[in-house]
Order: sequence, then structure tokens, then C-alpha cells
Amino acid sequence: MNKASGGDGIPVELFQILKDEAVKVLHSTCQQIWKTQQWPQDWKRLQQYVNRELPDVQAGFRKGRGTRDQIANIHWIMEKAREFQKNIYFCFIDYAKAFDCVDHNQLWRILKEMGIPDHLTCLLRNQYASQKATVRTGHGTTDWFQIGKGVRQGCILSLCLFNLYVEYIMRNPGLEETQAGIKIAGRNINNLRYADDTTLMVESEEELKSLLMKVKVESEKVGLKLNIQKTK
Repeated sequence: MNKASGGDGIPVELFQILKDEAVKVLHSTCQQIWKTQQWPQDWKRLQQYVNRELPDVQAGFRKGRGTRDQIANIHWIMEKAREFQKNIYFCFIDYAKAFDCVDHNQLWRILKEMGIPDHLTCLLRNQYASQKATVRTGHGTTDWFQIGKGVRQGCILSLCLFNLYVEYIMRNPGLEETQAGIKIAGRNINNLRYADDTTLMVESEEELKSLLMKVKVESEKVGLKLNIQKTK
């Protein structure tokens, strides 16, 4: 039996020695969570990695950020473009059923590549491994089957996982390294995001087409497809 302690350094033997005292502490912690509807700060292990990996251009599901911030940023960029007499081209990307199309195997690989600890990834994988579903039809219900795609609805972890998934997509086209974008005040900006809603911005139509194609290709590699009707 593997008795190695976790990242907190607390061995399982400590709980065995403390017995009832340990139960009281754990029970008190669980009661506090139930009353406050908040997880202890030390339990938010994934969030620290999300904050480290996500750039400022991503405002989705982040504390103190919202859609208004990105709308204000777009207005500011447009004003600066007029001030410096620059052309500006936008493309507003919309994914088709983005949250439902997250491939679990791709997700675990992405978390590993982003430096999420194996132990934490394993916990998440085991949580998703138990997911099963059945479909009710006019002829009855189908057999139960394993769910291999989609982040869990209503789960606070889903927001973090999805943001990391999209961040991986946006890194591969090399958006940070590319010269395409709007150059204002010494900074090159070529995208703003709110979760899966992505806005690309460049100074020429040719650059926009090239950038959009790169994002499309990288998105499809991990199972996300652009909604052509809503991408403008």
C-alpha cells in the first residue's frame, strides 16, 4: 500500500492516530463549507495554476473581470486606432457547443503540458471517469454509456478547465509571437477573450484571414469547431 503523504505533508497514519479528534476537525470543516457555500482557500489548488497560465486578454470566469471589461477594451482600441489613423479588422469567433465538445483525453493531455501536477490531473480524471448517461427515446431508454466529452454542467471546476483548454488552442497559432495585430502604445494586441468568445483584431484583411485559419485549424485538432453562422 502506498503511504506517501500528499502535497500538504500529512501522512494517513496521523488520521489513524488522532481518530475521533481528526473526525471532529474534518466534520467542522465540512460544516463550515456547507454554511458559507465557499471552499477553503487552500483547497483551490487548480485556481493557482489557472491564474499563472492565463494571459490578461482572457477575462472569462476570472475574479474582478467581466464582459464589460472586454467591451471597454474594444472601444479603447477603436479610439486609439482612429487617433493613430490605423485600419482595424475584427473577427468575432463563436464555437459550436464549445463546453459540450471538450474531449476528455485531450483535456488531460493539455493539463499535463501546462504543468498541472499529475496528482491533481488524476483526481480530475477519476471524477470524470464515473460519468455515464442514458437517452430517453420514443421507444424507451438506451443502455447506459460512458461520456467522453464535455465539462460537467454546474461544476465550478468546469470554468477553470475550459479556460485552460481554450488557452492551449490560442497558444498554438503563436498569437503572442506573431507580428499580426494592432500596435498601440508599444504593445501588440491581436485577440481579446471571454471564455470561448474570442475576438481577433489586426490591421489588414489578409492578416485576419491568416490568423482566423490558424485558430480554426488548432481548434479542430482538439475537437472544437467554429460556428460559421455566428462567426463574423
